[in-house]
Amino acid sequence: MNVIVFASRKGGSGKSTLTAHLAAQAHRPSRPVLLIDCDPQGSLTLWHKLRGGSEPPLRAAVDGVADLIKAAKQAGYEWVFIDTPPNMSAAVTDAIHAATLVIIPARLTVFDIAAVKETMDLCRKLNKPYAVVINGVPARRDNTESPYVREARQVLTQLNVPVWSGQITQRTNYSLALAEGEGAKEYDSNSEAANEVAALWTAIEKSVKAINGMYEGVAMHRVAA
Repeated sequence: MNVIVFASRKGGSGKSTLTAHLAAQAHRPSRPVLLIDCDPQGSLTLWHKLRGGSEPPLRAAVDGVADLIKAAKQAGYEWVFIDTPPNMSAAVTDAIHAATLVIIPARLTVFDIAAVKETMDLCRKLNKPYAVVINGVPARRDNTESPYVREARQVLTQLNVPVWSGQITQRTNYSLALAEGEGAKEYDSNSEAANEVAALWTAIEKSVKAINGMYEGVAMHRVAA
């Protein structure tokens, strides 16, 4: 079983948004996903209610995840996605300790970069692979990244941080899909938003295979820990 933790001390970085869209992308009857909402704000829980209680299933765990992860493994879940609160609490440490891979969303602000470093330090302390996903940024033009995105990549590279080569762009479809209790693919499978989420999920799968020793290609977590 693989545990993907979405973590950042910075509120508004996009943890719940990425968790929801990726869960909708990944979950299949043959590849069951369990969602765990550790954030007292309950954004992921709200999205799940908007789905009408449909798959993937969700559990709340503001005090810790160990028991839920143990039960998920016994129940045969292949993936567990954990949304964490924007702090460095014991609940966050507990989630990262259980992680196969930690995804750290970051927007283009000095505060997000600082939060990345804090979360990264915790991942390194716990010897857990991690990767940053640049989130909520301007669209590419002529297949060229915004100067702000290039600058952010440069800063993160100087910190020796593994960064996904793609980006999650600021798109209306992400918000519209969440409001309907859907993921980007469910809302509009032909949209750029759906393509971005699919590409990110592919990168996560490759990284997890590398972590598990099943894949020898370049993985986005390669300099982690």
